[in-house]
Amino acid sequence: DVQLQASGGGLVEPGGSLKLSCVASGFNFDDYAIKWFRQAPGKEREGVSCISGRDGGAFYENSVKGRFTIYRDNAKSTVYLQMDNLKPEDTAVYYCATDLWRQCHRLDYAYWGQGTLVTVSS
Repeated sequence: DVQLQASGGGLVEPGGSLKLSCVASGFNFDDYAIKWFRQAPGKEREGVSCISGRDGGAFYENSVKGRFTIYRDNAKSTVYLQMDNLKPEDTAVYYCATDLWRQCHRLDYAYWGQGTLVTVSS
């Protein structure tokens, strides 16, 4: 079965950094896109970043562009989200997801990890 496990969240001060990990199993990891979402308290879930299968093309939401970097280590079946210059507005539960589709897209995703909480506060 498809499984995704997100980890790496925690408490960080504004301007600080965190690296999130998404460990995948149960499917051909190299072939498929992995997308990070987040949901802040009282807000709708939104896409953050996505990396496509095979060629590893990357997408970033405008609010995190230039601050976040997504990359994958196929040997470890893991996608990382390096988050730098964090802001209080980045506070949210972060989820990784896949749709077993090679390319990133903006439609609903079928398979989700459990989420990891990122809190940015002084």
